[in-house]
Amino acid sequence: MKNSTQKQPRSLVHFKNICQEAGVKCTQQRMKIYSELIQNPNHPDAETVYKKVKKQLANISLDTVYRTLWLFKDMRLITTIGPSRERTRFDPNLNPHHHFICTKCGLILDFNSEQMDTLDIQESLKAIGTVGSLQVQGICRGCEINDKIISD
Repeated sequence: MKNSTQKQPRSLVHFKNICQEAGVKCTQQRMKIYSELIQNPNHPDAETVYKKVKKQLANISLDTVYRTLWLFKDMRLITTIGPSRERTRFDPNLNPHHHFICTKCGLILDFNSEQMDTLDIQESLKAIGTVGSLQVQGICRGCEINDKIISD
């Protein structure tokens, strides 16, 4: 898998440095939102981030979270996952990786695969666009276990 994005550590120190370089204020709200993203491995959507941050910052609005997430995307601190017509999910992991998406509960998890990285699919997709990462859909273990319990 080829990815032009450089590997970047996910930390608040890194966040502060990027903000300073971009001339963007490193506010408490922005730090809390970024902190929630890097602590949550489930690629949260804006509403999930808002609910978590709201517990720490009672006066934050959903609009502020949305605007901040899109600012982070513009700053290349995060990427988005999924078609724009669905709830956008945000991913702070800029290292090359793939996603497993549970078709039942919507869980999204990162994974690495050398075999998928070396798949020669570029030629067949040239007319469509450039491939970045691959997404694999299936049913996660949690849903499999719940289904087994229900059917037993």
